[in-house]
Amino acid sequence: MRYIMTIIWAFIISTVVSYVLSSMAGEGFAMNGTVALAAVFIVAIFILGGILRDNHQEN
Repeated sequence: MRYIMTIIWAFIISTVVSYVLSSMAGEGFAMNGTVALAAVFIVAIFILGGILRDNHQEN
C-alpha cells in the first residue's frame, strides 16, 4: 500500500508542478513531461527512502 500511495502522490505533485511551470512559460500542458517528472519523483523517493531507512536502522 505504501508504494501505491507513493506513486499516486508523485503523479499528483508532478502534474501540479508541470501545469504551473508550463503556465508560467506560456506553453501548453504536456502530459508526456508530467509522466516523466512523476517517474523521476518516484525513483528519487524510493532511493531516498531506502537510504534514510538504512541510516535509521544503523543508529
